[in-house]
Amino acid sequence: KVTAITWSPNSRRMAAVTTDRVVQLFDENGERKDKFSTKPAQPDGVKNFVVRGMAFSPDSAKLAIAQSDNIVFVYKLGLEWGDKKSICNKFLQSKPVTALTWPQRRHNEVVFATTEGK
Repeated sequence: KVTAITWSPNSRRMAAVTTDRVVQLFDENGERKDKFSTKPAQPDGVKNFVVRGMAFSPDSAKLAIAQSDNIVFVYKLGLEWGDKKSICNKFLQSKPVTALTWPQRRHNEVVFATTEGK
């Protein structure tokens, strides 16, 4: 079951994540090129969260992921297939994150909402 899907601004990648919390990356022709597992908010935490939203950065090199375990992670993907993936930022919240977007004209601003309405 897909829980979130997004298309990169440069139209070269699509990201989809399912209930197994693995992000699948596809090229513009729909061919799966890469995948990676998402991480729980706590390093020793149980993987019982749901990915609620994803958004690519305006330059298509990063992917923000909103999770129900009260966090948004930003993963650096790079621009080429096979580039190393790493978490480059995280935003811990007091409540589950429910939605997320990355405005195309605001390269350094990820916007998200939580269950407390903020």
